[in-house]
Amino acid sequence: MKNRLEGRSIRYSIFSYFTVTALVMGILIALSLNTRFTNQLNMSMEVESENLVRQVSRSVESFLQTIMKLSDSLYYGVIKNADLSQESIHQELQLLYDNNKGSVESIAVFGNDGQMLEVVPAARMKPHMDLSKEEWFTQTLERPENLHFSSPHVQSLFDGSETQYKWVISVSRAVEITDGPFTTQGVLLIDIKYDSLEQIVGEVSIGDEGYLYLMDGSGEIICHPKAQLINAGLVEEDNLRVSGLREGSYRDRFEGEERITTVGSIGYTGWKAVGVSPTDSMSLNVLKTRLFAIFIVVLFLFVLAMINAYISSRITDPINELEKSVSRLENGELDAPVYIGGSAEIRSLGRSIQGMAQRIRQLMADIVAEHESKRKSEFDTLQSQINPHFLYNTLDIIVWMIENEKKTDAVRVVTALARFFRISLSRGKSIITVKDELEHVRNYLMIQQMRFKNKFTYEIEAGEEVLELASLKLMLQPMVENAIYHGMEFMDGDGEILIRVWREGDDLYLMVRDNGLGMTEEQVENLFKDTGHVPSRRGSGIGVRNVNERIRLYFGEAYGLKIQSEPDEGTDVIIHLPAVPYSEIQEKEGR
Repeated sequence: MKNRLEGRSIRYSIFSYFTVTALVMGILIALSLNTRFTNQLNMSMEVESENLVRQVSRSVESFLQTIMKLSDSLYYGVIKNADLSQESIHQELQLLYDNNKGSVESIAVFGNDGQMLEVVPAARMKPHMDLSKEEWFTQTLERPENLHFSSPHVQSLFDGSETQYKWVISVSRAVEITDGPFTTQGVLLIDIKYDSLEQIVGEVSIGDEGYLYLMDGSGEIICHPKAQLINAGLVEEDNLRVSGLREGSYRDRFEGEERITTVGSIGYTGWKAVGVSPTDSMSLNVLKTRLFAIFIVVLFLFVLAMINAYISSRITDPINELEKSVSRLENGELDAPVYIGGSAEIRSLGRSIQGMAQRIRQLMADIVAEHESKRKSEFDTLQSQINPHFLYNTLDIIVWMIENEKKTDAVRVVTALARFFRISLSRGKSIITVKDELEHVRNYLMIQQMRFKNKFTYEIEAGEEVLELASLKLMLQPMVENAIYHGMEFMDGDGEILIRVWREGDDLYLMVRDNGLGMTEEQVENLFKDTGHVPSRRGSGIGVRNVNERIRLYFGEAYGLKIQSEPDEGTDVIIHLPAVPYSEIQEKEGR
């Protein structure tokens, strides 16, 4: 057995052990029940009688519920929605009658004065019949909230051979009748076929000589298998005394015969179902007793099997859920919730795995943050590197101006160079205002314009509303540098550089436009590859690709550079940033 269970699941093992145990217990219980039930035959008959009474009670209740639903359909679906002064409800009544004519004898609607308004099937009221004086009619109008059930009687309201001598049980209720602008009370009458109810009761027998009958709350018999003998006075029934008994079984003696009387209530009507079993007929053969015992054992084993399955699932389901959580972690879903449930040991294991997953997430976050910090440091280092050729050439210009006694121009260049380096450093900050970024590129353009002896002109357009927005340092200067060295250096005629800054909603745009040689589509694509700029010994060394990556690193993947260029038409470089006030950046940095 042990070898067979090896490799099996925990759930299978638990279920197997519990089932074997249950089987042994079931056999022992079967032997005990066989002896016990043999000595309790009388009790079995009593239980059987109660079950039959309950069954008949439910059947009668179901039958009466059908009649009540029919009554509701007639009232709420037909009568209440109709104006009898303008329309007839005969067709609707006929349709409902046809659907229920197996159990319904007739359906009639009367006004509060007793006049018949509609009846199906078609019939005439008997002459001189005054319903306003009938007790059932007045009681129905006086208690409109109730349905009223009569005792069995011969239908006597209508005249005609088809409706004569029909035994029925009448159900009546008060209804609202609309007649033009007036609403009055009326009575809905449904005659139930007595045979339909008698058939439900007549098919039931208790033992060999037992029987069952129905009676109303006052003790009057409604259905009885010996009704004709009772009406003829040949047989008597203890119905009046039984009407005062509650639900249950009673041992009594009637006309010298000992019997068990079982009483069950029927809802909605106050009726009672009564089962009568003579004690002389209470005997069950041994075979029936054993079959019943076998049924109980099988039921017991089934219940135990269900309990075993439930217990095994309660033990193994938490383990399976935890296994699924671990599988998700193995697949890289580190944010997936870890199941914590079941027994104390499994909960402890789940918490340990959850803690491990949290530590893994933290370590990965630290690695990402470290990598991001390293990239920022690399970009910051790159942007702080200014090509020495630019500095040497600028100093040569200053020396030449001093030697040629152009002191004013020399002062302008020195001032521009100082401001250029001051903004380049910016006390180590990478985010500056648009105003400072424009001032930085303006100083750069001033120096380059003097170097190239006014070979190009430049213009800067920016409204007051954008000057205090946040900008990344050293974005415009590399773009202007490329425009000078690679766009206009070898062109004929004067170059033009336009720097424009504008805002659109939550977006900020900075554009560098030149009228230089332009580029092909392939050249534009190459700018975002490898180094991202055309190597130059005179430039700053900061390429288009680096500027684009810096923007995405600081502001997100939705932002960056876009280049539009055509050969011999010039180039537009558009920088896309979020429109964020610089003051908000300072607050986040805690400055």
